[in-house]
Amino acid sequence: MIGTQKNQFIELIFATFLISTSGVLGRYIALDPPVIIWCRSILALVALYFYCRYKKMNLKILSQKDLLSLVLSGFFMAGHWITYFYALKLSNVALGVLSLYTFPVITALLEPFFIKSKLSYVQVFLTLLILVGVYVLVPEFDLENDNFKGVLVGVFSALLYALRTLLLKRHVNQYNGTVIMFHQMFVVSVLLIPFLFFMDLSLIPSQMPYLIILAVLTTAIGHTLFVKSLRFFEVSTASIISSLQPIFGIILAFVFLSEVPASNVYVGGAIILFSVVVESIRTKNK
Repeated sequence: MIGTQKNQFIELIFATFLISTSGVLGRYIALDPPVIIWCRSILALVALYFYCRYKKMNLKILSQKDLLSLVLSGFFMAGHWITYFYALKLSNVALGVLSLYTFPVITALLEPFFIKSKLSYVQVFLTLLILVGVYVLVPEFDLENDNFKGVLVGVFSALLYALRTLLLKRHVNQYNGTVIMFHQMFVVSVLLIPFLFFMDLSLIPSQMPYLIILAVLTTAIGHTLFVKSLRFFEVSTASIISSLQPIFGIILAFVFLSEVPASNVYVGGAIILFSVVVESIRTKNK
């Protein structure tokens, strides 16, 4: 039993590391974000389909209510990915991933609207602390400044990700994590088809190796392992472990892109991560 728990814990950390590679890849791949996300989702869809068939998993959705929820969560997933990649393109990996990482506290704020729970004063305080962290991240409040726009888009991406997570919470015990991700990728792939008619696709062949890494390692394996972990760990525990994502992302950006964060990024990031860990521990101890 202890060995099994240890393996599941290692899987969760590994999933967190794989997901964190999206920052470097999103910044490096020379394509418009909607095109990157479409390629990412369609390649992941194919990989997940063959895996599900190999494992003889049932891909059927059990009810129309579940179908509507999964389609809507796929819509939020598409919006989250596109806005996150725009945040990366506008700023850098450190600002993009840290602004996105406001999502756990945003999730806690929105949760009372999805389930019967009350918003606490602690959550309000942590939200204000998050805002302080975001304020420190921003170099200047000027819409002409790309870093400022990157942080704004990153926080909006966090909102979309929080909505997607809250919708999926009700399905993790009913459907296999791989099956959930398969349906998510199908919805994202269909939603983004219109973008292919008016965006430049000529660079796709040259970017294909990086797109495959993004689709298979980051998405099909990373996100599937993370969704799977919700069966064995509380959401709060998973949130604490996923706090490693910004750290992994910044290290990878330093190694592969030579990006060195400014001092305000360390301070703002520390405030945001502190708020996330406090909220996660508080939730776990309820």
